Amino acid sequence: MDSSPIVAPETDIQQSILQVRGIKVMLDFQLADLYGVETKSLKRAVRRNAERFPPDFMFELSKDEYDSVRYQFGTLKRGEHSKFLPFAFTEQGVAMLSSVLHSKRAVLVNIAIMRVFAKLRDSIIIQKELALKLKELGLAVGKHDVHIRNIFRALERLMSPSQPPKRRIGY
Repeated sequence: MDSSPIVAPETDIQQSILQVRGIKVMLDFQLADLYGVETKSLKRAVRRNAERFPPDFMFELSKDEYDSVRYQFGTLKRGEHSKFLPFAFTEQGVAMLSSVLHSKRAVLVNIAIMRVFAKLRDSIIIQKELALKLKELGLAVGKHDVHIRNIFRALERLMSPSQPPKRRIGY
C-alpha cells in the first residue's frame, strides 16, 4: 500500500476531467489549483517549454468551448477566473507537466491524476463490454420470443377442439 500523503482526493480529480472536442481533458486553472500554484505561473512554465506540449497534449479552448465548459461549472463568481482562454491538457499533457513543474507536490498530484485517468479508461472498457453483452442478450431474447410464440401457437392448435371431419353426402 502506498504511504504517500493524499494531495488531491480522487473525486476532486474525477470531477475536474471534462470532455472537450471528444477528448478527456483538465483545464489549466483546475490543475493549478491541484498543484497549489497560480494559473499564470503554470501557463508561464508551459509557454517556456512549448515544444513539450504539441496539440495532442495541450490546446487552448475557443471562446465557444470555454462558454460551454463554464455552464458545466455552474455560475462563476465575477473575476474568479482568468480573462484569457484556458489551456486544456490531455492525459499526456498532464503527464508532461510533471517535467515542467519541479515541486514534490506536482509529482504527487500527477501520480494521482494518472491513476484516475487509468481508472476512467478501465471503466470505459467495462462499459463497452457490458453494452456488447446487453446487445447480445437482447438478440438472444428476441430469438427466444419468436420460438416461444411458435410454441404457443402450436399449443393453441392442439388445445382447440378439432372439428370432426364433415361427412360427405353423396357418392
